[in-house]
Amino acid sequence: MTQKHLAMTTSAARHSSALAPLLLIAGILVMATSLRAPFTALAPVLGMIRGSFDLGTTAAGALTTLPLLTFALVSPFAGTAARLLGLERILAGALALIAGGIALRSLGPLWCLYLGTFAIGGGIAFGNVLLPSLIKRDFPDRIAGLISAYAVTTGVAAALASALIVPLSIAMGWPTALGLMIVLPLAALALWLPQLARRAIKNAATNTPPRSGHVWRAALAWQVTAFMGLNSFLYYVLVGWLPAILIDAGYSAAQAGSLHGVMQLASAAAGFVLGPIVARARNQTGVALVASGLTALGLAGLLLAPGSALLWAASFGAGTGAGVVLSLMFMSLRTTTPQQAATLSGMAQCVGYLLAAAGPPIAGALHDRFGGWSVPLTSGVALSLAMAVAGGLAGRARQLPPGT
Repeated sequence: MTQKHLAMTTSAARHSSALAPLLLIAGILVMATSLRAPFTALAPVLGMIRGSFDLGTTAAGALTTLPLLTFALVSPFAGTAARLLGLERILAGALALIAGGIALRSLGPLWCLYLGTFAIGGGIAFGNVLLPSLIKRDFPDRIAGLISAYAVTTGVAAALASALIVPLSIAMGWPTALGLMIVLPLAALALWLPQLARRAIKNAATNTPPRSGHVWRAALAWQVTAFMGLNSFLYYVLVGWLPAILIDAGYSAAQAGSLHGVMQLASAAAGFVLGPIVARARNQTGVALVASGLTALGLAGLLLAPGSALLWAASFGAGTGAGVVLSLMFMSLRTTTPQQAATLSGMAQCVGYLLAAAGPPIAGALHDRFGGWSVPLTSGVALSLAMAVAGGLAGRARQLPPGT
């Protein structure tokens, strides 16, 4: 009887051990649905929100800028928080923070709208910084494939949210429509709770040591940061202003929202392609140049031939989507340890999102100053070329030296 019980216990343990990686992958991918959609779905209904609260352009623009500033503020501290409390616990807390922010944002008062948006940004920042480190730690031989799948899931969720948010807002009001997205972090949290049993609370091999500022002095780290920063700057300019650009070009609000979704969907499609390419390539320089070229083509097309906005939205989405995937891959591929990956991730996302936060207000100010979108779009094409230079350097097959 004892031997039978022991055999059953051993079998159950093996079964649980075999399921653990699958549960972790499921948790990562479902978590990814919460790392963009709650933020990007705001832009298509920004006009409705402005009408509800009689907000000016600056106050409305702050709603798209606030999460980016939160990303930049929180990112450098995410690795230290994980070192002190555990990577799994911090990621669970990030999901709870996103869910709480979504609920708060939809309560009604204006202060809830801003505070909820701030909370959503904080939760997303922790997830963005720490997931590449977790993937490098637990799946070091599957980095390209898992980061691609993570990026695809993020993009598809954002695309669906952007495409559906306007019809849902018309049917039930924008607070309820935005509030429905709470199901994403709650579902992810339910899948993530088993990870807390792993008790990886103070694993030095997982998390960032307290003083690891040497990465900030490495040229390769700044090349990765510049590529991510420029890509993020351009991406969030169109996340915030593409509906307005299209409406000014003669599209309806519903059409603009759908094309906003096309841009998000195209950004997700890049992940399907990049995983196998990066896994086989000796370096990622060529991929970075193609991504930058597609980004420039999309911006130039919106400027010169807005009637073909479907094509240009898809091109821009594919280019910036590839840029996001490459940036995440660089955080693992250009580092030698999970500690370095977390530190580089925090650095690149801190600086990158500071640039991204500046994008929408700068584009809006240029629009107001010059009376149209020509100057912002032309400037975006020029920045795409600078992004190509940074990506070409970051894509070389090099790594930060151990101990950096």
